[in-house]
Amino acid sequence: MTTAHPAPAPGRPDVTRPDAGARLFSTWRVGTPERQRAAVAAIAATWAQRPWPARDLLAYHVYAGTDGDTLLHHSQWTDEAAYHAFVRTHRRERNDEIDAAVPGIERVGIAPYELYRSRLSRDPEAVPGCVVIVDVEFDGPDRGRQRAWVDAVFDALDSDPRPHPGGISANFFLSTDGTRVLNYAEWTSEQAHAEALAAPGDGVGSATGQWRRVQSFPGLLRSDVKRYHWAWSGLRP
Repeated sequence: MTTAHPAPAPGRPDVTRPDAGARLFSTWRVGTPERQRAAVAAIAATWAQRPWPARDLLAYHVYAGTDGDTLLHHSQWTDEAAYHAFVRTHRRERNDEIDAAVPGIERVGIAPYELYRSRLSRDPEAVPGCVVIVDVEFDGPDRGRQRAWVDAVFDALDSDPRPHPGGISANFFLSTDGTRVLNYAEWTSEQAHAEALAAPGDGVGSATGQWRRVQSFPGLLRSDVKRYHWAWSGLRP
């Protein structure tokens, strides 16, 4: 169940594009802000000097974590088979060149996701200045539980009569193995998101019955929150 989005602003990744049959998210750890910048530059240079690898790769987006350590990668494909073909034929040479420029990158993992639900703010003119990733893991595969947890988040959001300003969108992706949910949320700024989390009374993650249900959902193992800034995108020519 998804919500149609307007066309994204120039330079804003369109994470809800309907032609993406497979969506891959992964994280790299690089250690320092200087190495973050160097890795993004190496990614951009490596991809610029080679032909686009496949028509089935629609877009590839990279985000730099505000922690000064992580890089988030999000690629959009027509289907998952196309991604696996890329891994067999093109990924190693590109990663080798990036590793030569920035040795010691730790690639934490990669997983395919599908878009389940999206929510937009009431301000169509708001411009995202920060991407917040909420990574949720359950104690085993259960596709129904993934959806039920997201639906519970929507109930909690709907219960807030005065949403904190700054939230632009929330896009919930379900891992295809049934164990995780990833919320890709756009905010106007890091500060707006931090203020929403710290606001007393009603608000994101507040002490309401609806939010307590989200936080104590059966089988929930962990929920991690990280903030990112968009750093680079490659789009299919």
